[in-house]
Amino acid sequence: MQVLEQVPLAPYTTFCIGGPARWFIDASSEGEVLEGVRFAREQNAPLFVLGGGSNLLVSDAGFPGVVLHIALKGIEMQAVGPMTRFSVAAGEEWDAFVSRAVDQDCGGIECLAGIPGSVGGTPVQNVGAYGQEVAETVRTVRVFDLETMRFVELSASLCGFAYRRSIFNTSRRGRYIVTRVEYDFINAATALVSYADLKRYFQDANFSPTLPEVSKAVREIRHQKGMLIVQGDPDCRSAGSFFKNPVISSEHFRQIAATVVGAEAPHYPTEGGQVKVPAAWLLDQAGFHKGYVLGRAGISSKHTLALINRDHASASDIATLRDAIIAKVAEKFAIHLEPEPVWVG
Repeated sequence: MQVLEQVPLAPYTTFCIGGPARWFIDASSEGEVLEGVRFAREQNAPLFVLGGGSNLLVSDAGFPGVVLHIALKGIEMQAVGPMTRFSVAAGEEWDAFVSRAVDQDCGGIECLAGIPGSVGGTPVQNVGAYGQEVAETVRTVRVFDLETMRFVELSASLCGFAYRRSIFNTSRRGRYIVTRVEYDFINAATALVSYADLKRYFQDANFSPTLPEVSKAVREIRHQKGMLIVQGDPDCRSAGSFFKNPVISSEHFRQIAATVVGAEAPHYPTEGGQVKVPAAWLLDQAGFHKGYVLGRAGISSKHTLALINRDHASASDIATLRDAIIAKVAEKFAIHLEPEPVWVG
């Protein structure tokens, strides 16, 4: 295991923002994960686990402790009746894995194509898009338990999956380090086309799209919205959707809808009679439109929810824009938007 010092973190994030790590360790095996944790404790230093860097905003001062970069690789596949089971190391690139699964005619994550980051982050956030969530296919999550200092496997039922949530980012946040995820996929499944964007994409098709065709469509839609990492595209220096879609009471939504003039307020029913409101719509209504600029930070010209690093923005530049949006939406709708990216440092 090699321990580096004062390593800039900006190149490890899709925002391209962030100061240095006091210590930096690339962990390419579970043994090195254990060694890295022990090193942090010997130094009496805070520990941060870094995956693909797609959901982070690192402070300009960097991180004063040990950054453990999960670089474990390896994919194993086996047939289990009508299913195919993949066991995937946490450091594998998520989008490349989606492509591999789809190429094997495995259904269940075709709509999750084009999402940046690594496999290890998918159960943490319960990554989802276009009608699918990884919670639907995760079988087990192998983790290092920082309390017991042991590697254990957690079944999906123990992971507490909910909308963009799991025990890994809520009740057990900071306890586990994901090292491997096991997924079960349906062989020769029918591709899911349930979201409006996908329905529009295939509206003139006189055939049922295949898994690869749906994945290709999702990547194209994400590209059009600036949600696909494309080298040289300034709209891609972001963490994707910056705010979660808030879930509010039906009464609260009726109060909001009553104030909207000329158009119906978009909404989606959820469990318990509550209502999910698109955060992008809230930003638009509050005056934060595509292409909005605030100093060196801004909003993507393609997608309202993507805050971007326009021109060598700092973390404080992004935070200033974030706070302005949160304050305005709270003032106008009495809704507190919850950021998706993790603040580091």
